[in-house]
Amino acid sequence: MNAMPLGTGSPTQPFAHLQAQNSALYRQILDAFVSAKQRFTVHLRPEDVLIDIGAGPSLETVRAALDQLAEWGNLRADPDTGRVTTVEDFHRARYLYQLTREGHAAEEAIAKYEEAIGRRGALQSVALSDIAEQLRGLLAVAEAAAAGEPPDAAKTHLLLLSLVDRFTGLADNAQAFMASLRRTIDFSDADVAAFLAYKEQLIAYLERFIADLANRGAEIAALTRQIEAVGVTPLLEVAARREAADTAPTEEHGGADARDGLDRDAWGGHDAAMRQALDTWRLRWAGLRDWFVSGDSSRPAQARLLRTAAIGGIRQLLSTVAAINERRAGRSDRSADFRRLALWFAEAPDDEAAHRLWHTAFGLSPARHLTTTAETLAAVEERPVPAATPWAQAPRLEISPRLRRTGSYERRGAPNRVIDRSEQRRVLAERVRREAEQTARARAALATPGPIRLSELVELDSAEFRLFLQLLGDALATRRPDQSEVTTTTSDGTMVVRLRRVDAAPLVRVVTEDGVLTGPEHLIEIIDLVGAAR
Repeated sequence: MNAMPLGTGSPTQPFAHLQAQNSALYRQILDAFVSAKQRFTVHLRPEDVLIDIGAGPSLETVRAALDQLAEWGNLRADPDTGRVTTVEDFHRARYLYQLTREGHAAEEAIAKYEEAIGRRGALQSVALSDIAEQLRGLLAVAEAAAAGEPPDAAKTHLLLLSLVDRFTGLADNAQAFMASLRRTIDFSDADVAAFLAYKEQLIAYLERFIADLANRGAEIAALTRQIEAVGVTPLLEVAARREAADTAPTEEHGGADARDGLDRDAWGGHDAAMRQALDTWRLRWAGLRDWFVSGDSSRPAQARLLRTAAIGGIRQLLSTVAAINERRAGRSDRSADFRRLALWFAEAPDDEAAHRLWHTAFGLSPARHLTTTAETLAAVEERPVPAATPWAQAPRLEISPRLRRTGSYERRGAPNRVIDRSEQRRVLAERVRREAEQTARARAALATPGPIRLSELVELDSAEFRLFLQLLGDALATRRPDQSEVTTTTSDGTMVVRLRRVDAAPLVRVVTEDGVLTGPEHLIEIIDLVGAAR
């Protein structure tokens, strides 16, 4: 006679144990089965499970839990006939348990959920370098394909797979890190000492990633545009074709024809898989492009949003540190003071103590220079006025105002001597005049007759170099990663700067009195609006 295994007749509910009464025991048992599967052990007896989970439940409790998990579909129970020596042993219910397909899928889902919840994340600067390197490889393949050379299918596919893998890891880790950073900044229930211990490292970490993202992000955006200009669709078709070649035939696409020996292209399954794989690769490429390349003003690149969020995280960190320092310095925290005061009021033994606390906390005592006359006090004692009486209906109070018994106060003695600061004002005016002349000379020296290369700039003195760095910084700060040319005006409205990047040009060296400035070649035009107006 054949025994029917447990857990095969009812619909599976592999997640039901999470809300059951003995959920902790169920999780221990299932963890034991997962650990056994990692050791390539398929079946477990109740005695084996009890040894794995350790002391605590009895063997009968473990057997009952195993049967319940089999009913829910997490486990499969097969009759254990390996240790049967007598007829009584054969009729006694003995089972070997193993994870079902549904139970294994549920364990993987739970493990994935716990990993995502506890994930710390990271800002992967190395991933940016890897993405740029893989894009350079794809650009070389695309240029060779545009020249007529068929692309290497294996190399192209591996480059795209590696690119998607690094990009997915970068995006997921950045999202997890920024979420954990927000939880870290909200330190109300955290260890303040631990927060202060690593905040410097965290700020340095964010600053390094922001710099890498600004530099590598612009390079990745430029490489992406270059690949699309040469042609990215043939590369995506190569990857989709290789993936479609491994698609297994199905009955829906004519599996009978495939069994009869017909070519896969003949029954149409390859074409459908090819279209589906190509659509997937197009979506992946669009995600990569949108992550680094900005569209219009309403659709900024995700890299720019991440950089903005990281900068905001640094500001919040600094604000948090300032708040901690204020608390440590003994400054008053109004919300904490009011909460403490409310607790004191709640703990007051009677109304008189509450009134004393009120006067002590808020200092709302009568004015010392406004006193009530004795006749008024006697009248109030004879005829008390209820507290709910409107002030317009209450009897008036006679007060005796007095400022000081000694009269008005005047300071005696000679007035202070007036300090003559004309010499200091003359020195400051002279300094301002010299700085204005230096700025005017630097403006006139930097003004160009038209667009010139940075390599054509002559040697600059200190004043000219400082002004040049300011102009260059304003222009670079205004330019977006997808722009090659930018025009901006200085904050004081005296100069206009036009900057355009020169592609495939060597690095240039600008010699100054303060040192040598090295950077990529640009065409720059500087217009002195003040000189033009004159």
